[in-house]
Amino acid sequence: MEQPTGIEEMAERVALVDAAVRPIAQRPVDITDPDWVEKMRQGPAPLDEAGVRAEAESVLRALIAVYTQGDESLRVSVRGLFSRYTSFRWATHLPVDPTPEGFRQRLLHMSAVDQGSDMRDELLSLRDLCADARTAGIDIGPILREVAELSSREDKYGMGSMRDILRGAAQP
Repeated sequence: MEQPTGIEEMAERVALVDAAVRPIAQRPVDITDPDWVEKMRQGPAPLDEAGVRAEAESVLRALIAVYTQGDESLRVSVRGLFSRYTSFRWATHLPVDPTPEGFRQRLLHMSAVDQGSDMRDELLSLRDLCADARTAGIDIGPILREVAELSSREDKYGMGSMRDILRGAAQP
C-alpha cells in the first residue's frame, strides 16, 4: 500500500479505518461475565478483526512523520484527526520497539493523540512507556524534551498540557 502524502488523503484513510473498527470499538462488553477479561484477550485484535491492520499502521506512521516534520499548523491538523476519529485512535498503535527511536515514535504518537479522551490513561501509559525505556537502558530525558517541544500547550483536562507533562517526565 502506498504511503499517504497529503493531510487530506491521510484524513480520508483515517476515516476509512475508523469506520471499519467503530463497530468493534462500540461493541458492548458484559463486565458482569467473570471471564470477560480473558475473552477480550483471546479474541483477535480490533485491527485484525476488521481486516485493516496494514492500512491503519501505514497511515499512523505517515501521520507521525508529518507531525514530526510539519509546522505547528500541520501538527494541529494531525491532533484534530486523532480527536475526531476516536475508534482509529483507540485501535491503532505502534508496536513496542525497545530502542531510542522506538521510544521516540511512541512518544510522538502520544503527543499527537494529545491527551486522548482521558488524561489519566495517558499518564499511566507514559509512566509505563518511560519505565520500559529506562529498563532498556534508554536515556529518556532528551527524547522527552524533544517531543515536548512539538506538543500542544493546551491544558484540556486541568492536569497540564501535553508539553508540560512530557517536560515534567524528563526531570530526574
